[in-house]
Amino acid sequence: MKRLNGVDAMMLYGETPEVHMHTLKIGVLDVSALPGYDFEMFRRLAAPRLHALAPLRCQLVDIPMKFHHPMWVQNAEIDLDYHVRRAHVAAPGGRRELDELIGDIAGTPLDRDHPLWVMYVAEGLADNRIAVIHKVHHVLADGMASANQMAMAIQSEQPEVGGELGDAPPDSRSAANLLRAAGRDHLHQLARLPGLVGETVAGIARVRRRARERGVQPDLARNFAPPQTFLNHVVSPGRRFATAPLALDDVKQTAKHLGVTLNDIVLATAAGALRELQLRYDGAAGSPLIAGVPVSYNPSPHRLMGNEFTYMTPSLPVHIADPLERVQLTATATAIAKENHRLLGPTLLPSWLTYLPPATTPSVFRTQARRLESAMVMNLTISNVPGPRERGFIEGAVVDEIYSVGPIVAGSGMNITVWSYVDQLSLSVLTDDRTLGDPHEATDALMNAFAEIRAAAGLSADLTPVAAAMPVAPAR
Repeated sequence: MKRLNGVDAMMLYGETPEVHMHTLKIGVLDVSALPGYDFEMFRRLAAPRLHALAPLRCQLVDIPMKFHHPMWVQNAEIDLDYHVRRAHVAAPGGRRELDELIGDIAGTPLDRDHPLWVMYVAEGLADNRIAVIHKVHHVLADGMASANQMAMAIQSEQPEVGGELGDAPPDSRSAANLLRAAGRDHLHQLARLPGLVGETVAGIARVRRRARERGVQPDLARNFAPPQTFLNHVVSPGRRFATAPLALDDVKQTAKHLGVTLNDIVLATAAGALRELQLRYDGAAGSPLIAGVPVSYNPSPHRLMGNEFTYMTPSLPVHIADPLERVQLTATATAIAKENHRLLGPTLLPSWLTYLPPATTPSVFRTQARRLESAMVMNLTISNVPGPRERGFIEGAVVDEIYSVGPIVAGSGMNITVWSYVDQLSLSVLTDDRTLGDPHEATDALMNAFAEIRAAAGLSADLTPVAAAMPVAPAR
């Protein structure tokens, strides 16, 4: 058995009727080389691959009296009748129809009486395609662990069965043993507390000292002061989803030409898109926004489970009209955020989250979800995760595209997640059903902003088509 760490616990306790804490991983497969394909064939081919992913056999065990964070126990088998389900994409079976189905799937929580994932096999796509929609609770895996799971699942050779947690003694779930283990963990946490306080004081002092050395940065947002925007409101339970692909070579070329990182281009593109949307919905874009960007502190390619990340919070220069100035200011903001993250200590916030009280924290999150009209730290979440580098093949079916998106949080109605896969950069946007008239407004704005950066840099604004991808779905 294995106890949830602090970040895991936050992902579990943060779930409310309005804020669903699952993530979505979507693979679009060409099954034309699988004669006689049907749903039962998929289940038969997928079963050994799913069983080999040990985290998918893990189930939560609560501690009596909520004396500590829950623990994971590993089941021997996967109930395929429950976990692998059939779905259908409406005609004519294009990107828009698939995105609408995914939005519907995103809008319902997972049942905690089962291992916290469900896989939908969506049929009805054009051109002999299916979509595999993997809905998994964030408590089970962060972006890096999910990427590793995806890479393992789509490799050409069938993976070996793993046992992430090992065998648990037969009486490990007894109330007495669960309470004894919780007591030992609490004693360890108490012993750790004085050192953690000292690390926190030292980290804050380093950040403040460095901020004084940098001086005033008038074009950057102040920490913990996200401005109010159309994104920020009490989040509704409904979800809408949109995707679009970019050619990865276009993004790499742009970053190299401008002397910035690929992540800088992603964030500058998001800033340009949000500027366009703010001008449309708010009538102005006068202040920089704050992005919450997850950063892994354990990027091991072998980690398949758990949350080992924290956030950095760079400023997004949506108030800057010139696209090249936006790129350079984004690079400056990101460099400062990275330095602050290093000076504070990458594991400091996750260490404090271990002390979240299980009995009261969920009710605090529920109250926030019903009342919070603006996230207290950031305007929205923007993730950039390196996905599989090799094209996936499952018994002859080719994985043409992969998309991923994380949850939206209380007070913030949008999540932008970018995944790289082979030759493409996959853009995904998740919103609630209040934020935009059409979620493809956001993907349109992202592609427009990227083309604008390239044109300003003297590169071609005609974006390279991604040959294997479905046609884009413009906003209506």
